[in-house]
This record gives sequence, C-alpha cells and structure tokens, in this order.
Amino acid sequence: MCGLDLPADPRLLRGLEGSEDAGVFLLDENRALVQTVDVLTPIVDDPYTFGRVAAVNALSDVYAMGGQPITALNIVAFPIKELGVAVLRRILEGGVSALREAGAVLVGGHSIKDEEPKYGLAVTGLVDPRRMITNDALRPGQRLLLSKPIGTGVVSSADKRSLATPEQAAAMVASMGRLNRQASERAVAHGIRAGTDVTGFGLAGHLVEMARASRCSVRLWAHAVPLLPGALEHAEADRFPGGSRANRSFFSRWTRSSTELTEALLGLMFDAQTSGGLLLGVESADAEPLLQGLLETGHTAAVIGEVVGKSQDGELELAGERG
Repeated sequence: MCGLDLPADPRLLRGLEGSEDAGVFLLDENRALVQTVDVLTPIVDDPYTFGRVAAVNALSDVYAMGGQPITALNIVAFPIKELGVAVLRRILEGGVSALREAGAVLVGGHSIKDEEPKYGLAVTGLVDPRRMITNDALRPGQRLLLSKPIGTGVVSSADKRSLATPEQAAAMVASMGRLNRQASERAVAHGIRAGTDVTGFGLAGHLVEMARASRCSVRLWAHAVPLLPGALEHAEADRFPGGSRANRSFFSRWTRSSTELTEALLGLMFDAQTSGGLLLGVESADAEPLLQGLLETGHTAAVIGEVVGKSQDGELELAGERG
C-alpha cells in the first residue's frame, strides 16, 4: 500500500497505520463501525472444524477492538470438482456455528474456484468509540494478561506430521475454536483500553507491535505464559512452522532475552498462532479480578508480564520468572 494516494476521512478513527486489528469508522458519538477480513487455509483435516476455526479467527479482530460483531460475509476459494459440495457445506456449517454463538448474522459472501481450499469472513461490528480497545494504549505500571494458551503453530505442525497425540490435537482445536467474546466483554467492563489478539506474528511479535505503538518498554515472563499440551515437547523437537521462524528473525531486533530461557521456550514466544487469545494491558488493581473472572469461565488465562516504562522505540524483554 506504500505510495498509494488513499481516500481520507476524519471519521476514520483507525485505518492502515498502527497495525491495528481492525478498521474503525465513526458513525456518531456513541457508535463506530469495526471492519475486518481474515481468510485461512486448512489448519486441520476436518471440514467443520476448519470452518469454525476460520470464522472464530476472523471474528477475533472485532473482539480485539472491544467491539461486538453484527454481520459477516463468507469468503470462499474451493476446488469444487475435486472435493465436492458436501465438504464445502461442512466448512460453511462450521463457520455458521461460530457466527451463531457470536450473535452475528451472515448476510452473503463470494466464492471462487481454486486449487487450495480457503475460507474466512469479512466481519462488521459496532463499538463505543469512547470504550474502544487499541494496541497503542499501554501505560507504565500495567500488567499484561493473556486469555488463551499459545502453541497452535508448533502443535499443528506436529499434527500434520502425525506426531501430535489425539489429546494434544483436541486441546489445540478447542482453544482455536473458542470465541474471544467473553474475554473482550469482560475487558471492556473493566475499562481496559489496551489490547490486541495473538495470531500470525506470535505472542512476542504482537507484543512488540503494542510496545512500539504505545512507545513503552515491556517485560514478558516466559515461564508464566500458558502453553497448549505438547507445545513445549514439540518445540524441543524443533517442529516449528516456517512462520514462527520468520517471526523470530524479524521481531528479534526489538527484543532482548534472558540467558535462562531455553531455545524451545524462546521459540514458543514467537510461535505463529491461529485464533489465539486476547493480550491485554490491565491496571494492576484490575488484573486479579479479571483473571479470576476468565478462569471461572474456563479460560486458560494468566498474567504474563508488565509494562516497565516509556520508550521511544518500544522494547520487549523476554525474561524467565516474574521479578
């Protein structure tokens, strides 16, 4: 998009700049549109599960802004002659199951023939512009809270090679298929304004984005980060996908790490995620109440770090234990 003369409008509160999760367009003083689009290639073999995970992943960007999804459009690329209508129908059924749980309606979509299946959603939501969550609102003294475990990249990579156990694969699917609705609604209720969701750039990558946007230095307690079953085992066997390795190569320029971290645990901090949890900047007094509320709803959530101070360039320290 660099160099393009893009249309401008003062009502565009969040656009291409800032690496936000979604665009936000002001309607009036109480309402703004949240718009996002996300498409996946299959991360699991089961069509229904693939459809649900892809839809949950797309809906997550609205939740990451503190919004509520209201409508969605299907985006489908599919080899219809090779795989048949029945498989496509199951993918779409999985997507509809996530939309129904989110309280959003499907209003249409578009499909094309393609050699590789792809599915996702274009989602529109609503948010109160005064209660919006953004990635540039970290402040010194805040705690960092993560609402889901990480490790989908390395576990899915192992699963594709039949190296993950059925229990590990099931735990990964359950995490990816869980909406971020409850985490988002509870965050908004607690007055939280700093957040993002953890997806392709991994936990460390998205935290670097938040630190740079907020001009803060942050410390991540790697041993406090919740991991999916089997994630550490497969990381120790170096079963990371290419995206995870690329994340570490790119984002390491803004990070420094403790010598006590193993290569496996360090790699997991950069592991590329699909349909990950919300990463929130929480005032110290709110961290424990919010955490307990999420744990009571079945989330595998944890307080995983802190905002240390102001920094012009944004810095991430990957520590081991909480200091």
